[in-house]
Amino acid sequence: MKWDQVLHLIPADSEHVEFLKQLVEDEQIDLWRPEFPERIQPQDEVHARIPASALDTVKGELKARALQYSILTENIQELLDNQIQNEDKQPFNTRAHSYIKYHPMEEIYHWMEHMKENYKELVTQHLLGMTYQKRPMYYLKISRKSDKPKKIIWMDCGIHAREWIAPAFCQWFVREVLEAYTADPQRERFLQHIDFYILPVLNVDGYINSWTTDRLWRKSMSLCDLDNSTCFGTDLNRNFEAKWCSIGGSRNCCSITYCGSAPESEPETIAVASFLRKHLGDVLCYLAIHSYGQMILMPYGYTNTTASNHEEMVNVGQKAADALYQKHGTRFKVGSTVELLYYAAGTSIDWAADLGIDFSFLFELRDNGTHHFILPEDQIQPTCEETMAAVTTIIEHVYDKHFPNTAPTIVALWFSVLASSFLSVYFVK
Repeated sequence: MKWDQVLHLIPADSEHVEFLKQLVEDEQIDLWRPEFPERIQPQDEVHARIPASALDTVKGELKARALQYSILTENIQELLDNQIQNEDKQPFNTRAHSYIKYHPMEEIYHWMEHMKENYKELVTQHLLGMTYQKRPMYYLKISRKSDKPKKIIWMDCGIHAREWIAPAFCQWFVREVLEAYTADPQRERFLQHIDFYILPVLNVDGYINSWTTDRLWRKSMSLCDLDNSTCFGTDLNRNFEAKWCSIGGSRNCCSITYCGSAPESEPETIAVASFLRKHLGDVLCYLAIHSYGQMILMPYGYTNTTASNHEEMVNVGQKAADALYQKHGTRFKVGSTVELLYYAAGTSIDWAADLGIDFSFLFELRDNGTHHFILPEDQIQPTCEETMAAVTTIIEHVYDKHFPNTAPTIVALWFSVLASSFLSVYFVK
């Protein structure tokens, strides 16, 4: 029996490029990298899922044209089945939330309630907005009480439904802030001046659909405005008002990069944009978590022009990538979206930068194509550990820039070391 496979292809010339574009148009291949056929270029790598029914035909055509390819995933259905089976075997326990497994939306809602109840002095839960299908978009605010006004670092995960590792990291990040940051004076100082706002799942409707119907679903679940269209869903990371739909998006609702009927046409996009506009004067950093590709991206995607502080952001991003590498030896590239990926208008980090937020980063987490969007659960912990090191590096830079001369005293650090010798490491499973 044949199964769907994912191939790694290297088109050598323009004829190869046009052939691959035709395969996409004829729906013989499902393009995963780049996200749309217009971005296929000679000598650039291409990842594509080949349906089992077209496998022999496509491979035959590739060989006839001497188009270089290799198999990234022999049996994609096996990856999907293994992940689904793993989820079915593990009952949910609200008192022992596992940070090394993927959770459906209902369990994430329960986890947020649990964090709010268990850390009442630091955590509050807030309604950001409602999705197209009328589901709540909750975010957690981690804040130490203070008489002085504080600044904000915002993080959102799961804008693309199939990227399950992203919400997994948002959960990991919350736990680390509450348990590791608060126990370390070097990082606990962040909470004296900064509040953390975390949206674990931005695309709630799409995320639920990826659990119940289509594991590889990417977009939201809104209906098209076009009459008689059977397609649905908007790519929420093409729906922000940053040169909306001028490049790298599609006005075809059936496309996975459909940019919507207008900028901020989607309730999910409106909810995020409205909040950040309201708090603009206080937001120091915007962090968006995605997968896959192992990159730290920064503006811009809609133009070759870079942000005014691009050099600083590259330096910070490289330090973050270095810290990430020190954990498990995973290498990340650092640069603008145009430089490392492709042109794309309407993205959240470009919009945040245009709004006036100085530090705007997008993380593409593991891996580089072996498992694609179906990252196994045994990689959640190392992925989150290394990403936490990188994110903390960025937070440290942003904090030190805005709050100089607030490092903990030698005495405080000494007491921290002394106290840590009496503590054992606790890992919630």
